Amino acid sequence: MRPLIVSAFVSADGVAQAPGDGVAYRHAGWAATAADFDPAAMELKGREQDEARAVLLGRRSYELFAPVWPSMDIFAGYNAMPRYVVSTTLQHDDDAWPATILRSIDDVAALKASDGGPIIVHGSLQLGHALADAGLVDRYHLLVFPVLLGAGERLFSESEHDMGKLAVSEHEAYGNGVVKLVYDVVR
Repeated sequence: MRPLIVSAFVSADGVAQAPGDGVAYRHAGWAATAADFDPAAMELKGREQDEARAVLLGRRSYELFAPVWPSMDIFAGYNAMPRYVVSTTLQHDDDAWPATILRSIDDVAALKASDGGPIIVHGSLQLGHALADAGLVDRYHLLVFPVLLGAGERLFSESEHDMGKLAVSEHEAYGNGVVKLVYDVVR
């Protein structure tokens, strides 16, 4: 069983929407202004590329990342690994950043059950909600920024479900106020 990891930048009040630019949201790009850049706080992001063996995205995140990530050296690891997009509406992948299109959460479960290493999810909040609600998420890699955004899409689903427990496997606070929290889902 391949571990499925959701990675996110999150505000202190749980908003994970649009930490980078490119979408219509009043605080789009908030991660760049919420804290001074600290390379130590971004170590987790580099490690994710080294450890992941596949990237899983929702359609909207894929359509935002596909025109940009292939030309960015910082994402060389992701550009070299298999990519999967979960969508019922995407008709074809981007030729410049090919991906396999999965049509359902059941398809993700089958991918997770296949051989291979960790699968990492970036952005893709609706997909993350669906994966968590289906019990498919094994770990969360969170960088929590010292900012309150108020409105915006939250990292965790607001659907009615049983209480879920998380175990902290890593944590660290950085001088810029960002806190790394790595949680394993307790089953």
